[in-house]
Amino acid sequence: MKVEYPGFGRIAINGETYEHDVVIYPSGKVEERKKWISKRKHGTSHRLDPEELREYLKEDFDVLVVGKGFYGYLSLLPESRELVRGKDVIELPTGKAVEKFNELRGRKRVLAVFHVTC
Repeated sequence: MKVEYPGFGRIAINGETYEHDVVIYPSGKVEERKKWISKRKHGTSHRLDPEELREYLKEDFDVLVVGKGFYGYLSLLPESRELVRGKDVIELPTGKAVEKFNELRGRKRVLAVFHVTC
């Protein structure tokens, strides 16, 4: 699996471009981030709420990589961190998070949440 972050508002996975936030599971499955869950509760999708994060905990993983967006606005809430206690959590601006994802994938089971805009 090859992930690229060509720039603000887009992410490419295996050559297919997505213009929305995505979640990549350890199995390689890709789906759109359910950011409306966090937005409904917090008025913004820049807070990763535990209710939203639970939606992605379908597969076992070793590392959670969070692409915080171009400017780094997305963050895990403390309650969300509790859900992944005992797992490695890496939060970086999306460009750097994509690099880290590509580095780790194949060596560890990686769950990734990528915010592609701000």
